[in-house]
Amino acid sequence: MTVAFGWGPVEARALAPAAACLVVVDVLSFTTTVGVAVEAGTAVYPYRWRDATAAAYAREQDAVLAVGRSEATGTHPWSLSPAALRSAPAPARLVLPSPNGSTIAAEAGAATVIAASLRNRGAVAERILRDGHGSGARPLVVVAAGERWPDGSLRPALEDHLGAGAVLDALRALAPGLPLTPEATAAATLWAATEDPVAALHGCASGRELYEYGYPQDVEVAAELDASTAVPVLVDGAFQEAP
Repeated sequence: MTVAFGWGPVEARALAPAAACLVVVDVLSFTTTVGVAVEAGTAVYPYRWRDATAAAYAREQDAVLAVGRSEATGTHPWSLSPAALRSAPAPARLVLPSPNGSTIAAEAGAATVIAASLRNRGAVAERILRDGHGSGARPLVVVAAGERWPDGSLRPALEDHLGAGAVLDALRALAPGLPLTPEATAAATLWAATEDPVAALHGCASGRELYEYGYPQDVEVAAELDASTAVPVLVDGAFQEAP
């Protein structure tokens, strides 16, 4: 068994068919938001598209639809912002559109899907090993979501490289000798070698963008290293806390 690392939806699609478990990492902000919602008892339905079809899907699931950060209002406070979601009333079901994290989750096929962030990286590693995803012939795959350039192509994102590396580093600390691919080893080494990952999160391109847009609190929530023990697992189309 190997532990592999990849980037974005295209590589997730290529790696998922052989995988026992796929861990999606989208630190700013999909998987951080999923974790905050699941902690509050909300089932989160990932959805690929942020368009009119998302509203129809939310109605089908009898769920609240999360809107873009700038679209949130006092009467509809649910958005992709983890900070705003934390302070909003917790719905039973939430549809969370995301062209990156949600799309990767949709590419997983029969593999178990786990949402990981810096907030729950230790809990995710413990859960993976407890459930035996670190053994057997089928690989464990950790996928950094990244961002998109205007043409739709992948824009690698430091926060997701660090987030994936944080999970991988926790795995190799808990299970010394666990075989990592060179790409996974490099990601884990990046995390271990980063002197101040919180500062890196605030200063990276995506972090600076959130500051510029007026959402520095979302970066602060995402930087809460190992603050959560919730492990969101995709079950029947929704991320829910693993028992």
